Amino acid sequence: MFNDRQDHSCLFRILMKENLPMTKFRLAHLGLVMAAIGFTAAAPLAGFSSVAYAADAVRAEIGKPLQEAQKLAAAGKNKEALAKLKEADAVGGKTPNETYLIERTRASAATAAGDNDAAARAFEAVINSGKLSPAEAPKFSEALAGIYYRAKDYPKAITWFQRVLKDNPGNTQAHEYLTQIYYTSGKYAEAAKELQGSKNLSEAQLGMLANIQLKQNDKEGYVQTLEKLAGSYPKSTYWADLLNRVSGKPGFASSLSLDVLRLRLANGLLSKPNEYMEMSQLSLQAGNPAEAIKIIDQGYKKGALGTGSDAARHQRLKDLAAKTQTEFDAKQATLEAEAVKNKDADALANMGYALVSAGKADKGLPLLEQAVKLGTAKNPEAVKLHQGIAQSIAGKKAAALATLKSVKGKDGAADLARYWTLNINHPM
Repeated sequence: MFNDRQDHSCLFRILMKENLPMTKFRLAHLGLVMAAIGFTAAAPLAGFSSVAYAADAVRAEIGKPLQEAQKLAAAGKNKEALAKLKEADAVGGKTPNETYLIERTRASAATAAGDNDAAARAFEAVINSGKLSPAEAPKFSEALAGIYYRAKDYPKAITWFQRVLKDNPGNTQAHEYLTQIYYTSGKYAEAAKELQGSKNLSEAQLGMLANIQLKQNDKEGYVQTLEKLAGSYPKSTYWADLLNRVSGKPGFASSLSLDVLRLRLANGLLSKPNEYMEMSQLSLQAGNPAEAIKIIDQGYKKGALGTGSDAARHQRLKDLAAKTQTEFDAKQATLEAEAVKNKDADALANMGYALVSAGKADKGLPLLEQAVKLGTAKNPEAVKLHQGIAQSIAGKKAAALATLKSVKGKDGAADLARYWTLNINHPM
């Protein structure tokens, strides 16, 4: 079992040890910056094969160092290009167009050189020049946001990513970057809001949201996110946490303990001898020797049973289960007739589930249906839960999902029904 502290470390392990891709502004994306500002080796400045042919005249004292800077940058000598631009900077009385061309070239060279401060200033100057086309402007804004992100200037990165999203609310990358910034800088409420407003979250994003909810002690929200993780990305770590929480929930009915173990078994969470022993004993107590035999057989197959100092004890349990099954088969018809006569919903439900476990769904499912219709069981919702599980075992997926969806209550039955639905739709 896990406690709250272990729950938190569970998600931390998933994000860190399993190396899930936390959202990051990748350096590869900065290649788009270069394309956005039109700076390549083939065409140093998009639209201008020669500075002399610019729409507005560029004076020679600016045009010459500007072209040299472009050539240096195209050759990968970006620091030299930045130095060359200082010659153009020194010329006085620059026109807005001259300033724009200088800053546009500087933006490219500084970005490639890794000079974030110079790149950011140049990008802001280009954006504020008013000379960018409607198609270019959002690309430059996003690139500037990325530069501030890379420089870890989170306040400015937030400002510019918000500007990007204002112009294009559907920019999913910008949403991802903004979320990562909020999370990294400790703005958990803002990060959670971004995540909850998005659809089809990745495993890493759901893991981030779960961690935020743990930090904020939002247990209800955490469980909801954990359910999404278990449903969309079924892993034993998620299921272990989820099942631990449902069994520890206030008001959980101890009579549903076997149902929790059934889900643990289905998700590969049983490993210790005492776990197999406990579950098989509970199955025998529930009048389901066929299920107990399957559990014991699996324990032997996994090497958890039949070895060590308790091997003889394991064998006695195995013999008991086989004997109980023989007795069940001999008495089943008589006991069924008595249960039908007495309208004993609990007896009918238990027998029906046992028959399905034994591979006799044609006989077991009608008994479960009859028990549900009677509605007189000690826990009618648990009976519906067992009916849904039995339908799933019998391969009747659609009927199982419909039955499980109908399970209500606050004692854990509805939660377990929901988790069986997740398990049926997304088995491990």
